[in-house]
Amino acid sequence: MKIIDILNSGKMSMSFEVFPPKTDTAFENVSRATQEIAKLNPSYMSITYGAGGGTSKYTLDIAENIMKDFGVPTLAHLTCVSSSRETVRERIEEMNARGINNVLALRGDIPADMENDDRSEWSYRYAVDLIREIKDSGYDFCIGGACYPEIHPESSNQKEDIKHLKEKVDAGCEFLTTQMFFDNNLLYNFLYKIREAGITVPIIAGIMPITNANQVDRAIKLSGSFMPQRFKSLVDKFGSDPLAMKQAGIAYATDQIIDLYANGLTNIHVYSMNKPDVAQKIQANLSDILGK
Repeated sequence: MKIIDILNSGKMSMSFEVFPPKTDTAFENVSRATQEIAKLNPSYMSITYGAGGGTSKYTLDIAENIMKDFGVPTLAHLTCVSSSRETVRERIEEMNARGINNVLALRGDIPADMENDDRSEWSYRYAVDLIREIKDSGYDFCIGGACYPEIHPESSNQKEDIKHLKEKVDAGCEFLTTQMFFDNNLLYNFLYKIREAGITVPIIAGIMPITNANQVDRAIKLSGSFMPQRFKSLVDKFGSDPLAMKQAGIAYATDQIIDLYANGLTNIHVYSMNKPDVAQKIQANLSDILGK
């Protein structure tokens, strides 16, 4: 099933994200976790892709297994930073051969060992280049992309950010998933601005449940997310108690999702990151809302 058909159904959707292992020895444990999440029968599952294609084989293995064994639609990530055109084309062909027809096209994080940010020799400089490559392949993919409700860390301002976002949509991006955010008002403001800019594709709100205090610094580093005082107070109060912090983090994410649904957002993506218990508890908190 195409992700765009799920998003346009008019029904409230909830999807979960998992990441593949980096080694063969870790595959069994990761596979078990992803299967437990698949048993929740989410609208779809999103499977990440390591920088430079380091986990590409596992990404496709997991995506294919989830579809075949559980009937859950999958969205396979594909990044292009530091990858050759030949490598990316091979990945696109393999996705098509395996029956994976939903792809999230991303530039990807710049590897830490990359000496400089000189992109003159890169086959793909931005996600829009990858989107065009996928469209030109001739395969029938549903292509998604990423967006930042606050601002992309490398953009000089939000106006420039939205301009580049429009370029991705014009190139063939059919839906957008947001980076994590912790203040829903930031998303509502962002939605107003992109609609004014003519971006009308479905937006999926990405929610990250912070279940331990160590995740806070990483979340800020990855996305530059604004942490509202209400959330800071939660971490200050419960951060030293792992069980209490986990419960409070799930409650905060649940509250965000309820507010989003209540304000007309129908599609939510949870960055569950191989934690079946977190995915299960959030879905259980919303069981009557989602009809599950």
